[in-house]
Amino acid sequence: MSMGGASPELQELSEQLQQLDAQQEELEAQVERLQDEQVEITEAVDALESLETGSTVQVPLGGGAYVRATVEDIDEVIVDIGGGFAAEQEQEGATETLQTKRNTLSEHIDETEAEISELESEIDEVEQRAQQVQQQAQQQAMQQLQQGNEEQ
Repeated sequence: MSMGGASPELQELSEQLQQLDAQQEELEAQVERLQDEQVEITEAVDALESLETGSTVQVPLGGGAYVRATVEDIDEVIVDIGGGFAAEQEQEGATETLQTKRNTLSEHIDETEAEISELESEIDEVEQRAQQVQQQAQQQAMQQLQQGNEEQ
């Protein structure tokens, strides 16, 4: 849609579309982050279920550096419980906590995808309205052109 010489309504609709598109992009990025977190939790659950006391693991130190370590006691797992807090739990409890977090993420993903769907509907409505306004403007321009030619 060309906005050169556009009616104020068409300009407003264009700005509204830009805002809606930006909201949609942000929500899609949020879904992606939640899905990434969900994958990390799934990997942690899988690791907890397969690790045993005495297993050798690679522990991230940050900055892409890792050290090999031996698991002294798999029955003592420290799990992030949110809000910057962590709790020591038994292996089974830690697995349950992580699965609960994964389920909560699934709910957030579903809610966010529903918001995206609503936004898509709103975007469609605004685009249709913009097309109507543009068609009306073109029809008026044609009528004015025809009237101008008839007067000559």
